[in-house]
Amino acid sequence: MIEHQTDIPTRDGKTSTFIVHPDRNGPHPVIVFLMDAPAIREELRDMARRYATSGYYVMLPNLYYRAGVMELGPQALLPDTPERKQMSDLMMGLGISQVMDDLDAMLAYADGDKAARAGVVGTVGYCMSGRFAVCAAGHRPERVKATASIYGVRLVTDREDSPHLVAKTSPAEFYFACAETDHWIPPEMIEQLMRELKDANGEVEMYPGVEHGFAFPQRKAYNKAAAEQHWERVLSLFRRRLG
Repeated sequence: MIEHQTDIPTRDGKTSTFIVHPDRNGPHPVIVFLMDAPAIREELRDMARRYATSGYYVMLPNLYYRAGVMELGPQALLPDTPERKQMSDLMMGLGISQVMDDLDAMLAYADGDKAARAGVVGTVGYCMSGRFAVCAAGHRPERVKATASIYGVRLVTDREDSPHLVAKTSPAEFYFACAETDHWIPPEMIEQLMRELKDANGEVEMYPGVEHGFAFPQRKAYNKAAAEQHWERVLSLFRRRLG
């Protein structure tokens, strides 16, 4: 495997991006892996490595670069800490249009790297970035062919750029993994998502008996069986649409 971290120019500055891909048989299809609210950490880098071992060129950008933040540390997951407050502020201050600008920067960089085959791209986002991964297919429909939202939040809104509206009309194939217990996306929102997307190109799947964060090995909510199921589902999606 080959991995490195590089500063990729964007409209608003530079985002430090972790890139990992196999060292043989390239160029490799591109996956843009979008971080969750607690920011970049080794747990996410390890997940990027796992995607890469399946034959992909994986890009994990720091989405908090505009605020000059890279890592928040484990305190961000604890209630009533300054880091938790900072995480909440950063998360609420990040919008779809900003992340779409960052996506464009990722694609431009990949276009110039001979290890990447960026004609068709997959996106995957966890927690706050589930909606960003889906909206990428509406922003760049000619390139983003597979999108996965893993316990994504704010998936159904009354805005024109609501993720569920993107998924209804997108030529990409999507996958939504939803935890049964998740105060960020309550059962009624999941039910609405299922109704809205029953004729769309993809799947909304409920994971019974698990909580928000079930795919992260370092979280209390981690559930190995559910986590492995999500890996199978997302990697199958990418094999179908990206090769």
